[in-house]
Amino acid sequence: MADGFLTTHVLDTARGVPAAGLRITLDRIDGPGRERLAEVVTNHDGRTDGPILPKERFAPGLYELTFHAGDYLRGTGAPLTEPAFLDEVPIRFGMQAGHYHVPLLLSPFGYSTYRGS
Repeated sequence: MADGFLTTHVLDTARGVPAAGLRITLDRIDGPGRERLAEVVTNHDGRTDGPILPKERFAPGLYELTFHAGDYLRGTGAPLTEPAFLDEVPIRFGMQAGHYHVPLLLSPFGYSTYRGS
């Protein structure tokens, strides 16, 4: 196994606060298959309490984080269309060795992400 790990955090840019209580899932993608590795909820700071993928479970490969934005946004009382413009936000990315930080900047009608540090 390679030495690496994965972290994230979510900021609610419409309200200017960390996105507390947002559910996130992590899958490893292998060809047509996928394996669920983690399901977490962000804390008061919009982060997870530990790495989503810790060093002991890390392997190079293709991964997908799914941010369950619709549920979170409904819970904040955001004015959403039905169906919501953003419901689940999947971000698929590859990882090798090292620390990968994949944050999400979220509003009801848009998002952005990047490889952070």
